[in-house]
Amino acid sequence: MLRGAGSADAAREPEGFQMVEWICAALPRRVLVLGMALALVALVAGCGSSGPTTAATAVPAGGPLAGLSGPGGNPTPAPSPSADATESPTPEPTPVLVSAPLTGRLVSPAAAARHPIAVMIDDLWAARPQSGFSAASVVWQAPAEGGIPRYMLIFGENQPGAVGPVRSARYYYIAWAAEWHAVYAHAGGSPQALETLWAQGDGKLVYNADQFAYGAYFHRVTDRFAPHNLYTDGQQLDAIAAGVGAAGTPVQPIWQFAPDASLADRPAGGQIVVSYPSNTIEYDYDRATNSYPRTVSVEGPQHDAATGERVAPQNVVIMLMQFGPLSDGHPNKGRLEATVVGRGPAWVCTNGRTTKGTWRKASLTAPTRFYDDQGREITLTVGQTFVNVLPLGSTVRITPGGPPPPARAL
Repeated sequence: MLRGAGSADAAREPEGFQMVEWICAALPRRVLVLGMALALVALVAGCGSSGPTTAATAVPAGGPLAGLSGPGGNPTPAPSPSADATESPTPEPTPVLVSAPLTGRLVSPAAAARHPIAVMIDDLWAARPQSGFSAASVVWQAPAEGGIPRYMLIFGENQPGAVGPVRSARYYYIAWAAEWHAVYAHAGGSPQALETLWAQGDGKLVYNADQFAYGAYFHRVTDRFAPHNLYTDGQQLDAIAAGVGAAGTPVQPIWQFAPDASLADRPAGGQIVVSYPSNTIEYDYDRATNSYPRTVSVEGPQHDAATGERVAPQNVVIMLMQFGPLSDGHPNKGRLEATVVGRGPAWVCTNGRTTKGTWRKASLTAPTRFYDDQGREITLTVGQTFVNVLPLGSTVRITPGGPPPPARAL
């Protein structure tokens, strides 16, 4: 029944419901029934359809939030998906390398800034094989008393493992260590050397690291007998360097360095022989490694006891200078002194070839440099350098290598 427009029920119903009721009352029953049936069929067909959704219900392209309004009422576009969702890793920076002052090797700035540390090393038969050669940048060998030579290992960019046996100081070794203002580690010394260290061992010449003052940084091994059993190591030496104020104070290069000669320019073979009264040293040039493997009389092929590596420097320098008895009030000791300041004959062997020239040292702290017969400074090969110092009149035997073998066709 169609209610009147002014009835109480009509006042309570929304206008939409009133319109529906009016339409239903006005249409014939058959038409109404037919329309409802058609609507029902359409509803059932829509529920079972697997086709695309209508525009009213479709999810906007770009995701369900793409149709939301942004500032100002404008639709906010959805971000386009990245073609490569995985970010590329940040490349590692190329490490910065610099030349080490004592060897010319390319190392980190921190390694190049390590202050040189010199250690006196025993060379009596009971001290062999010694430890520390592999890590040393420069090695000096010169006569001591009784015809027995002694070594001084100078460590630059490398921190060594075991080092020893450590022995006593001599004045001429201090003069070579002073070229670098090195920390100078030793166990006592000659009166001349100790007086020098007491007066100028605060960095004026070197930094004095006497075992008698720094005993905690040295130790004695049990498989050797005294005095050939005193050792130290790189960590202890670094601690001494820090204690005397020498750690982290870089030094400037003294010698000139160049890369290895090409294999085609290296000779085949060659030998260097130098002799001390109780010790003969042979260097046999190795073309493949561009080095000089070392052989020591009695011991044979020389190896570093700490690493097992063969001792084989890239450069061998031979110097002749005046040696004589040291007037220190102890003539029975047979100690020596040497004329380290001045000039004298020298041979520089590198890249399998030998240059005859001179060594020069202008003062106690001035560097020892090497010149050819035209007065030009000789360039060394990047790597370790051994300096053998002998008395004037000593015999030096150098056998040159042969021509390099012809290259084989591939």
